[in-house]
Amino acid sequence: MTKDISLKLPLLQASPAAGYAGDISPEQAWAWVQTGEAVLVDVRSDAEREWVGFVPGAVAMAWKQWPGMEPNPQFDAGIVAAAGGKKAVLLCRSGVRSIAAARRATELGLQAYNIFEGFEGDPDAQAHRGRIGGWRLRGLPWRQN
Repeated sequence: MTKDISLKLPLLQASPAAGYAGDISPEQAWAWVQTGEAVLVDVRSDAEREWVGFVPGAVAMAWKQWPGMEPNPQFDAGIVAAAGGKKAVLLCRSGVRSIAAARRATELGLQAYNIFEGFEGDPDAQAHRGRIGGWRLRGLPWRQN
């Protein structure tokens, strides 16, 4: 599904961040993935990807797993294997869990970035997501089961 490309942000360099390589726009992440310099890692739970939507070709590597949102014991080995020496661009629902995951990936020796706004963006005044920013709203590739 795609939306009007006029919603897209310009491609910018990463914003500095503490403990990981930086924060990048969804468009920058997608540009890096398309050129092969980065791997997109979706750190949302399996349930979120199944119910809300997913990015085709992204590596599914939950930071925490539903129910209970327990840490994923396979995260460390999985993210290292997924990155394969490339930049890792991490996506979650709103860009919060992906910060924690990017910090951990950096501790493991990876060049890891958080995708700000995440997949669904911030909640609006009615607490609904998907209307203010996010991967989907910006018209980047995604699918829903």
